[in-house]
Formats: sequence, C-alpha cells, structure tokens
Amino acid sequence: MMAITSLSSATGQEAPADRTAPAYFYHGRTYGSERLVSPLRVIVNGGFGILQLGNRSNRLADIDWEVGWRSLWRNLGHPIDAIEETGWWEFFSNEIIPYSVDKDKAPYWPNYLNHLIGGGMTYRMMREYFAWHGFKHPTPWALATMTAYHLLNETVEMNDRTDWRVDPIADIYVFNVAGVLVFSSDSVSRFFGQTLNMSDWSFIPFYDPVSGKLENVGQNYMVRLRLGRTTPWSLLYHWCNGGEAGLSYHLGGGRSISLAGGLEAENLVKVNRHQDSVDLVRTAGLFYDREGSLLFGALYTMAKDVRWQINLYPGLIRVAGLEPAFSLIQLQDDTVLVGMTLGNLPFLPCGLGGRVGD
Repeated sequence: MMAITSLSSATGQEAPADRTAPAYFYHGRTYGSERLVSPLRVIVNGGFGILQLGNRSNRLADIDWEVGWRSLWRNLGHPIDAIEETGWWEFFSNEIIPYSVDKDKAPYWPNYLNHLIGGGMTYRMMREYFAWHGFKHPTPWALATMTAYHLLNETVEMNDRTDWRVDPIADIYVFNVAGVLVFSSDSVSRFFGQTLNMSDWSFIPFYDPVSGKLENVGQNYMVRLRLGRTTPWSLLYHWCNGGEAGLSYHLGGGRSISLAGGLEAENLVKVNRHQDSVDLVRTAGLFYDREGSLLFGALYTMAKDVRWQINLYPGLIRVAGLEPAFSLIQLQDDTVLVGMTLGNLPFLPCGLGGRVGD
C-alpha cells in the first residue's frame, strides 16, 4: 500500500524532463490512450485484468486477498516443491516450451505474449514515462511499478487457488524477468516500437460505487506492420485475454482505422488441480487511432455477458477545457454501463461510472 501511495504522489513530481533518451513507447502525447498512461493505471489494468473472465467476479469485495497472497508466496517461496508436485516435463512443456497447440496444454501462449512481450514493453514504456516526467532514476520507478502490477495480478489470480501452482513461477521468475531484460535493449525496443509500431491500447477502467465492481478493466496491446512503403495498408494484431488479427488503413495525418477479428477467453476452465485453461468465444473490433494512440475502440464480444465494449479516449471530445474519456458497455441482457474519467487527471487509477436506467 505504501508503494502504491508513493507511486500516486510521484506522478505529480515536478522536475526537468529528460527527453534525450530514445523513446519508443511513450512520447508524451496529450490525446488518445497515451494520454491516460500512468503508473497507477498500469497497475490497475494489468493487476485486475483477469476480472474480464466470465467466471471471475469483478466485485472487489469478492476477492479473497489473504488466500491469494498466501498461495502466491507459498509457490514463489518453494518453486522446486511446486514444480516437482506438477512434474518437470509438464512445467517445461506447458509453461515454457511451445510444445503443443492444444489450448489445454498451451499456457505458454499468454506467458510469451502478455508477460514477455507485453510486460517487457510496459516496463520500457514506464521507464520512458518516468524519464519524460523528469524523474532522476526512471529505471527503479519503472521496476517498482512492474513489481506492484505483477504481484497484484498474481494475487488476484490465485485468490481461490490453494494447491501447488507453477504458473506464477513461470510468470514471475521467468517471463517477467526476461521481459525486463529483453526490452532493456534499445535494438529490441526499436524493433517493436518502430518496425511493429507496438502501442498500449488498454481499456478505460471505471469503478461502480453502487455495485462495488471494477468494470472495463484490461491491459491491451497492438502491433502493426506496414505492407509496403507506398501502400496505406498494414497488418494488425490486438491482444490481451485473447487476440484479434486484421488490417489497418492509413487515412493520412498519422490517423488510421482498423478492423480485426479473432477469439477471446471467456472462462477459466480447470484442467487439473495444478493447471487451468480457457474456453474461447469469437470477437471483433473496430479501432481509430492517431500516431498509434487509440482514440476510439469498439469490441463486439460474448465474454462475461458483454455484447459491446466501447471506449472513447481523450481528444475526441473537449468541454470547457476538460478532456473527458468515456466507457460504454452493453451487456447481453441490454443493460448499459457507462463510465467517465478525465484526461486532465491521467494519474487517477480509474474513473467512476455505473448502470444507466433500471
């Protein structure tokens, strides 16, 4: 809690900005998804991302924090015992080595995409964020942010798990560490930031004080590869708890519109007492961005009883000097949830919202 409080106060620190270091993922843009990048939003979107799944309650009071924390450190504190209980081959073939395309034997997939690439990019983005905002030691601040994010993520995920588990061992000790090391390289960051145009397209989370639920939470990523120097078309891949592949069309002026479709995780499914899998549902997305900073995103999905998930980022609407950002969720029973936050206050961890109508 003290670390999170320190991060909150840190976002307001005044100091000369160091903008001489290479910046591949954070450029201080005052519009779109990049406008909302901050340490606390990274921690909230990344730490609570599993609450997007249909069989996980997103009511914060339903999270058993004590069980999650104890289970996490039981496994992290005794990694050899956990691996031997699961089996060394099962650990390496399921968590580390891309051995099978069977989704029940492929927990390595989110390990590579979300922890190695996504987590590594987020570490580098936060390092650039702290440098941009004038912090003398951006690397320790970025590491503190990532530590809080990953420990929160694993605690929430483990809140109903009491058996030996190897997934937090692979996440924390292997892929999260590897992500930091890999994206500390300027060459790797340049490839993902400039060749693949990787960006953080996270949702705009909001808290509903009536239901006690954290809605619209999730840390999302996008990569985009131009199909040629003269063509306006690019290949696009967007992912978080699933993935959508599609095409982007460059409109000019740094603006692009993208359409993609794919699969998203709906529920956690228990494979055995040591391992989970997911079942998948179809999803499709429409995106509009400027220079990689997302201005509008609409996802059609059937996960967590959701039909439409729409996010309007700062820069689309300005009212009396304010920069509102809106989230709109239509559930399958036609219930509508609306949330709002302000781009002028990007250091806030989330916005506020609730159900519209009866």
